[in-house]
Amino acid sequence: MNIHEIERLNIIQPDWRISDLVKDSLNNIAKPLDSLGRFEDIICQIGAIQGQINCKIDKKAVIVMCADNGVVEEGISQSQQNVTAAVAESMGKNTSSVGKMASVAGVRVIPVDIGINCKKNIPGVVNKKISLGTKNFAKEKAMTEKEASMAISVGISLVEQCKKFGYELIGTGEMGIGNTTTSSAITAALLKCPVKEVVGRGAGLSTLGLHKKRKVIEQAIKKHKLKEAEPFEILCAVGGLDIAGLVGVFIGGALYSIPIVIDGVISAIAALLAEKICPGTVDYMIASHRSREKAYDFIIKELDLNPIIDADLALGEGTGTIMLMSLLDLAMGVYNSPNTFEDIKIDAYKKQ
Repeated sequence: MNIHEIERLNIIQPDWRISDLVKDSLNNIAKPLDSLGRFEDIICQIGAIQGQINCKIDKKAVIVMCADNGVVEEGISQSQQNVTAAVAESMGKNTSSVGKMASVAGVRVIPVDIGINCKKNIPGVVNKKISLGTKNFAKEKAMTEKEASMAISVGISLVEQCKKFGYELIGTGEMGIGNTTTSSAITAALLKCPVKEVVGRGAGLSTLGLHKKRKVIEQAIKKHKLKEAEPFEILCAVGGLDIAGLVGVFIGGALYSIPIVIDGVISAIAALLAEKICPGTVDYMIASHRSREKAYDFIIKELDLNPIIDADLALGEGTGTIMLMSLLDLAMGVYNSPNTFEDIKIDAYKKQ
């Protein structure tokens, strides 16, 4: 699909009437009203998305988009591009951080090569390569419109496949050296906020490196005239293929009625782009954790979402989504195996 076809996709709202019925069921469980807090809101949302009171999240996956970013030529990261391929290879073996967490939580990890700067096929990694990374956005646009559209289409199709295989909840993750630079650049341009307020240190950048990172982003925003640009134009100019792929995952969730969990700042900016390109997709999103990256708070406020976990996480790879999935499993255990007030023969709690 090209961007015009993507923008014309019909996003249908979740069935919020089901949400009310799920809430009634939660209120009939032998516990104080609203005592599962915001987890009750998420369960209601999942019910509305799935269109059924007996909602489930038994089968879960995390789609991890892996890609390199040409802007690393500017010295905005302490790591080299070969780290992306190395970590993706570890994901393919299920030995990376996200793989270890997923094996404990019973979640499938789907690593995707959507733009790693290496020509070999990495075992265990889905090959959907658009190009060998993006171009250096300090010198030219990172992607063509065709490349960005192809990446979004990849994300949509992966969600469609997950739907066919019965997955009920999908998390988002990424791996790509330099992608806190791409996500910060998109945030500054899209939300028209000062660069210094949204650019952080990424994976441990020095103070000198941080100043350089900010300067590179400021100059790129001016060079590509991004303050006046549309969301898709901003994505093409300074975004990464990993972000574009995740945009597609969020849109796919709305198209195929699967809740999609946001990880950290990179997947959050992809979520915001998805909502700007296809309004209504935000109803299918769940925020997992508050990222320590400065841009995150700006993005999540714009989306009007509220992350559940605030634990200073900065691991990436989709690990925050798996943590939330584990917590949701606990809450869903209460919902799907209820002990009602009728069962224990006491009067139900009533709203005061």
